[in-house]
Amino acid sequence: MAGRFRGLFKVFRGKKGPGAAPAQQPEELEQFQPQQDDAALDRTQEQDHAHGHFQRRTAQMFRKFIRIRRGKTSTTATEGTAEPDSGLTELQAEPGVSTDSPECSEDSDSPMNDHTAKTLMDVAGTEDMAITNTDTRETQGIANPDTTPTPTGIHAPELDFFEESAVSPQQQVPAMVRNIHQRLGFHVTVDARLPINLLRLAEEHPADVVLTLLRCAPSCDRAATMMWRLIGLSASTLEKVLPTLLCVMEDWPLHSMSTSDGDDTPVLALAATLALWVIVQVPRCHEAMNLYSSRIFVALLSHVVITTQQTPEEVDHFWRACREEHGLPTNPNRFAVQAMKALLCQLRCDNEVVAVERKRGWDTLLCADTQHYAVGLLAREMRQVLMPLCSRITLHLLRLLSREEPRWDLPFLAFLVEVLECLDLRECGDSVLEMMSRYLLSECRQRCRLALRGLVVLSKDPAMARRMGSLSQRLVELLDDADGEVVRMSLSVFMNVLENKDILVSSTTAPKLAEALLPLFANDNSHVQLLSIHLFSKVMELVVEEGKKPLKTIVNQSLYPLLIYGDDENWRVAKASRETLICAAKFLKRTDLEQLLKKDQRLKFAECLLAADRSRAAELLHQALPFVGSPQESLREAAARFMATARVLLRGQKEELQVLSEALQALRRDDSPSQTNIVVQEIFNKRAAELRSSAGSEPESL
Repeated sequence: MAGRFRGLFKVFRGKKGPGAAPAQQPEELEQFQPQQDDAALDRTQEQDHAHGHFQRRTAQMFRKFIRIRRGKTSTTATEGTAEPDSGLTELQAEPGVSTDSPECSEDSDSPMNDHTAKTLMDVAGTEDMAITNTDTRETQGIANPDTTPTPTGIHAPELDFFEESAVSPQQQVPAMVRNIHQRLGFHVTVDARLPINLLRLAEEHPADVVLTLLRCAPSCDRAATMMWRLIGLSASTLEKVLPTLLCVMEDWPLHSMSTSDGDDTPVLALAATLALWVIVQVPRCHEAMNLYSSRIFVALLSHVVITTQQTPEEVDHFWRACREEHGLPTNPNRFAVQAMKALLCQLRCDNEVVAVERKRGWDTLLCADTQHYAVGLLAREMRQVLMPLCSRITLHLLRLLSREEPRWDLPFLAFLVEVLECLDLRECGDSVLEMMSRYLLSECRQRCRLALRGLVVLSKDPAMARRMGSLSQRLVELLDDADGEVVRMSLSVFMNVLENKDILVSSTTAPKLAEALLPLFANDNSHVQLLSIHLFSKVMELVVEEGKKPLKTIVNQSLYPLLIYGDDENWRVAKASRETLICAAKFLKRTDLEQLLKKDQRLKFAECLLAADRSRAAELLHQALPFVGSPQESLREAAARFMATARVLLRGQKEELQVLSEALQALRRDDSPSQTNIVVQEIFNKRAAELRSSAGSEPESL
């Protein structure tokens, strides 16, 4: 095992046995040594005695300032409870042996000390641990043992000054962390208890350990890498360390918090991301990572988004140093994406990572203009297998979006909208509705569209629907938008809200909404067309009593378009038009018209309606003119029939000739006129000629 870590460090075990190899042959320490004779053993006793004294003095110091617990128990994290990790058992004494006993603390030949320290050091000091660039498929080591100088003959600093220090034990924790980092960095013989002492420090004082290590080794040198990996080997230690590490990551770009010794030097958030990257590669860290996976994901997503759109100068300088030292990607956002992929793989989402890659989602995530599309894609892939995680992620994103001046909010909003259907709205519905209502007023088209998508989902919930009354004015305005998708979603919100039978349309909203719906009957998008007709029917049905009178004028204007769309080639549109026309007749309290429609006597319906209001013949004929140019032959023929009926009522009106001329022009634009169309043209031509003759003017060819 030790042969794998040549050049990293050498653990002096303190056993009475084989002597040390000569200084001129350091590589022989890596090999198994045969038993030496008694003379050789005698020659090494003085060395063993001196080293044993050093170990006892070190152990006494840590027992004095670190409370050593007899049994480690898993701590309850903010997001769940982890199962005991197998790595933790290596840190506990064997049954019947107390970690406070003199034998345990002074005899380095103890199985717990020797085996545990060796195991931890072996795993933490693995030199083949590498950073893999998934974009270039290149593997780049965190440190290169061939190029990193390894000092020899340098003695590690002593810890004697702790014993005579006048400061409190907790204030000495940062100095202890720096000392451990320095000793590991020397690459010389070190005490086998260092990993155990580091873990105990981290469990007792996690904030001091994390902040001190990030300050003394922000770019994560070889010694710091070993220390982070050691922390990652113990689930209980990692659970206590991760909250502080996440606080640093979330406080972009600098985190400032004093350690117990009063040091408040700012720490770069990206340095914590680098440390997390090292930890996430530890095989046994996944249980603790699961507890904080939602916060980690949000922090990494924030780093990707922020570093793509804006990188402060100090962050750029720091990352340049990290890149040169470790061979990392050129830009920090690519590194954050790699860390996010590693986290998802730890959560067993390899297939989802590949699916996003196949759709070029990771590349899209690295472009500021398309980030929200990529985040939406990632959310759709994740929600299929990580529903609980997506819910927790959404709660963290809501806190970010609720800030008075949210930054880089568009990608976060995209994730929220994609997983909205998975949320328990009893828990966060109020916050989500408030968020969507605010973004609905945004001048940014993308934010407005995302807010509408969110409202479509929320409006399906009766409790949420009852609270959307204040949004009606804005939704009516959006019905006039040039974007067909915006119009469709606005109609869907209205429809979902009015499906709730406890909700009525106010007297102020009803006429505005009905008037905005009339032009949509002719929309090119059949879905928009169908929704608008259905919604018009809902408005007539659910308007409050005092709102019926102002609504009658608009309902009268809808009769002829609805009559013509009853012949639409799309049977859904035709059916909805006929049903809504019956509702309109009922709303107007025209029982005669209602009976004609139920018997499907629509031509008779037109004649009866015109006869009741002869003065509107010209106006109604003008309403029919646009349908003559419809691409649907059925609509053109229906319009021609209606015009033929209306022309009788035009006689004697001063604008008769002008209306006939306009109608003829519309009819002659028909490339493939039906027989009805031809007949109507002949009638209109004849009548127009009569009018010109009586007026003393020559007939004009149209």
